[in-house]
Amino acid sequence: MADVTEKSSKAALLAGLVLFVAFETLAFYGLRYLTSGLGESDQYQAENTIVSNWVKTMVFFVAHLVLVIAAMLVLSNRMPRRYRGQVMGWFYLSLLMSFVLIIPLFR
Repeated sequence: MADVTEKSSKAALLAGLVLFVAFETLAFYGLRYLTSGLGESDQYQAENTIVSNWVKTMVFFVAHLVLVIAAMLVLSNRMPRRYRGQVMGWFYLSLLMSFVLIIPLFR
């Protein structure tokens, strides 16, 4: 049980950061492609309503949430025990990124 309390090394944290950025980048571009047919491309037109953009936002948000939860479940089962402490930190950061990624989704 001694290996459970070990802290991750700086190299492991750096590898986790690189994999996190790669995952979020792939998830964003994949979900942006998936939701490209939803919503209005021109946000400042007279006939624009919030409904179509709300649908696009919710589909993006729910799909991102599903991806993040699936990745967390897979990683928590496949990673060695000493690196599992990182998974929840990256999970919470990814939940915050869900809200941040909505901003460039409409640009």
